[in-house]
Amino acid sequence: MTHLVLTGSRDGQNVTWKEQVSDAEYRAGRSSPAPGVSTPAALSTQQRALVPIAAHTASGDLPSLQVAIAAGLEAGLSISEIREAQTHLYAYVGFPRALNGVSTLLAVVEARRAAGQIDVAGPEPAPFPDEGSLELGQTVQTELVGQPVTGPLFDFAPGLNQLLQRHLFGDLFARGVLDHAAREIVTVAALASVTGVEPQLRSHIAMSRNAGVSDAQLADIAAVLEQTVGELEAGRVRAALAAVPPAQP
Repeated sequence: MTHLVLTGSRDGQNVTWKEQVSDAEYRAGRSSPAPGVSTPAALSTQQRALVPIAAHTASGDLPSLQVAIAAGLEAGLSISEIREAQTHLYAYVGFPRALNGVSTLLAVVEARRAAGQIDVAGPEPAPFPDEGSLELGQTVQTELVGQPVTGPLFDFAPGLNQLLQRHLFGDLFARGVLDHAAREIVTVAALASVTGVEPQLRSHIAMSRNAGVSDAQLADIAAVLEQTVGELEAGRVRAALAAVPPAQP
């Protein structure tokens, strides 16, 4: 058995320690490979960068969110893509978390601009449809779920399903900027960072597949969460992935 002891000296000489880093900065460093080292990933660089942004927006960990946003901008995400991801999440984690997330994004962008770093603004979202939100939402919901959504819950509370169809799957999905796959990646990462929503997480595993997200990409969401957020959040995705087998062709 070998024991390692950390001391303040090396070869009899004092060691000069560098400045202390935060947990968020440490995790961000872990997620970045060494220069010249290729690490194959099922998700694209930009999709991977959305994962911790969504997770920290959902959990309300704003210091870690600052780090994740800066890393996302460096990875090539536009300001509008990050803002749209956080706007989308209000439907899952509420206005307070979404507003705090967008406020943090604004602060990071302004600080970077003051330091001479100009980030890509990105495309503006499409305007809300004047009419047809309900019909559009029903189409998108059916596409993602794989069948029309019915059952005792929505028989008991039909207004909830109408709000889901009209506003979430209609108005929000119609805004563009992010495609359906990216919105599901963001949603899975966010739900994995919230306690007590395992049924919804499992539902969005299936919906992600219908949006074109592969199981390898879903597994990569877990890997990114483990690197940048925590093992608990990663474990929730892995458990949901195991609990929802792919549909048979």
